Amino acid sequence: MRSERTSSMRSAALGTALVFTASGTLLGTWVSRIPAVVAKLDVTAGELGRALLALGIGSLLSMPLTGHVCRRLGSRTWVACMSVAAAVVLSCAGLAPDLVWLSVALFALGMVYGSWDVAMNVQGSAVDQLAGREWMPRYHACWSLGSILGAAAGSLAARGGTGIALHFTVAACCATAVTFAGLVRYVDERVSSAPSPSLAPSLEESVARPIGPPVRNRALLLIGALTLCATVIEGAAGDWLALYLHAGRGLSEASAALGYSVFATAMTVVRFAGTPAAARLGRAGAVRAGGLLGIAGVLITVLSPWVPLTYAGALLWGAGVCLVFPAAVSAAGETDRPAESIALVTTIGYGSILIGPPLIGALADVVGMGRALLTLAVLAAGVAVLAPAVRPSHDRTPVTR
Repeated sequence: MRSERTSSMRSAALGTALVFTASGTLLGTWVSRIPAVVAKLDVTAGELGRALLALGIGSLLSMPLTGHVCRRLGSRTWVACMSVAAAVVLSCAGLAPDLVWLSVALFALGMVYGSWDVAMNVQGSAVDQLAGREWMPRYHACWSLGSILGAAAGSLAARGGTGIALHFTVAACCATAVTFAGLVRYVDERVSSAPSPSLAPSLEESVARPIGPPVRNRALLLIGALTLCATVIEGAAGDWLALYLHAGRGLSEASAALGYSVFATAMTVVRFAGTPAAARLGRAGAVRAGGLLGIAGVLITVLSPWVPLTYAGALLWGAGVCLVFPAAVSAAGETDRPAESIALVTTIGYGSILIGPPLIGALADVVGMGRALLTLAVLAAGVAVLAPAVRPSHDRTPVTR
């Protein structure tokens, strides 16, 4: 029976990983063809920025509601619906004849994609709790890997002169096929559902196990604060690291891009190593170590006078921040309302990525980009301090409302 249970959990984890990979591939596909979309529609950077803002707004509107929907319908059903909708909307974005229609398509894409993101994290948390393992970092590593694959395929499509609409449609169909291959391995995380025979012992144990603290409590607020710190650090690297290395440090565009590639690669690789790290250090210990690495990474990147050491700083920056968001999702999933809590934490993460980097840019106009980026070291220190918030629920001291 134990062997059958282990096999079932590994199958569910594989299914979850496939869905994360497909999600990342879809976003990587869109990002890879942004230059082609700009050329096709003949829009300025500011106009594109407003269209991209519609994508973020759509996500932030749908994500808080997704937890309630998943609790009613289950994450499998909702991921299936949202993945198909995302494929259709992405294909429509490739056909957009002007900026208005592109903005409408991106708003719709943000709504369905953000909701999909929450639902797949709900499933990931459920599988981890049933298996008693910390697989969440690996799911997010698969998302990063998928985004790299999507961007690489997009680069090949652009080089081969493939039309945007055709590329988006083919990529969307492939992502949907991978998603459904993963969904057949999903478990029904709803406590009220009837478990399958192979999973019945696991589900019964999960029902009998003491639950975490209530959804609206001090613990969840701390998890949210931790998420905010980490995602601002991550988002700032995506928006400003390459620009800082080029304009602030005098590196060529290619060398500056390499700096961000080092950051992104470190995030992906260390996320794959996150499960053994959490097993050895504990979830909170791994996050605390990440915060300390993040402090060192930001300081070295900004202050180092040598380019190789700057790249080393970017590596530490990515390695330090990469485990925090998966750990926050896992911790949120251990409350008494896991779907709603995961939706809240994910919304905070997306909102911070949207709002944080522009604030860094505004600060840079006043004090300079280097000094503005140094504020991220303070946020990394906040990650280290707030790390105990993600301890497994059975290790936390219960907190009343």
